[in-house]
Amino acid sequence: MKVLIIGLGSIAKKHISSLMELIPDVKIYAFRAVKNSANVLNVINIYDFNDTPNDVDFIIISNPTSLHSNAIEQVINFNAPIFIEKPIFDKIETNSSLVNLIQEKNLKTYIACNLRFHPAIVFLKNYLQNSSKRINEVNVYCGSYLPEWREATNYIDSYSAKSSLGGGVHLDLIHELDYCIWLFGFPIKHSSVKRKVSQLQIDSIDYCSYNLFYANFNLSIVLNYFRVKPKRQIEIVFEDDVITCDLLNAIIKNSHGQVIFEEKGFNMNDTYLKQMEYFIDHLNDDKPFMNNSNEAFDILKIALYE
Repeated sequence: MKVLIIGLGSIAKKHISSLMELIPDVKIYAFRAVKNSANVLNVINIYDFNDTPNDVDFIIISNPTSLHSNAIEQVINFNAPIFIEKPIFDKIETNSSLVNLIQEKNLKTYIACNLRFHPAIVFLKNYLQNSSKRINEVNVYCGSYLPEWREATNYIDSYSAKSSLGGGVHLDLIHELDYCIWLFGFPIKHSSVKRKVSQLQIDSIDYCSYNLFYANFNLSIVLNYFRVKPKRQIEIVFEDDVITCDLLNAIIKNSHGQVIFEEKGFNMNDTYLKQMEYFIDHLNDDKPFMNNSNEAFDILKIALYE
């Protein structure tokens, strides 16, 4: 198998590690913008898209979000499936035509939201599909501390800190919006508040709250970059029970404190491996991937519009 990857940051290295574990003899070509770049994880550096093998099996786009559209335009005529790190873009208006072109060319695309492969969220997906309980309210929270996100990297220099590169908690943590829509469907209407409120030395949004309105319940999401002690959870309020899902520890409890699901030894890196396995297993299916460019673009509209 031959793969082209564009962007070799921390998330790209996770995808490369997953690929190498699943397909030990994979050949990975990395497009590098700077001549004589150092080799990373034994990938093969190329400096011109014309040097991409004609028989490349798929393409991974994992550069800063603001550069996704340019990367897609560079490789779209290879007619190879494209694995795009979330979010698909950082803007709506200037990218609608590109989404239409992907659809016209019938290109297979998958926008990587690895929390769809989190064992607790997979459990919730099945639980909700098989439950007749009425939901009255859903509350989702994800708070963490941006300066501690990436080891050996000054957060001030990261793309997350710069709105011009597609940074901002509403885009970085689009996972929460994505899995909520995966679990509950698209809302009837929605609203949001996005602000820069902390003392972090960034110019991107560090606080975001969403309200999603469904026929019989409301769903709220709160995201931030500035919580020193991380917390990531889902609370579903039923008419006769409340279940709370701790995503950091992969454990779900009911209102009596009883554990209804637990993944012992949970490691978030496993979600990247399962995600890549899903992508490779479905490369040659006739059906589109879940979270393809059309679906991800519709989710992005909720993330960006008030």
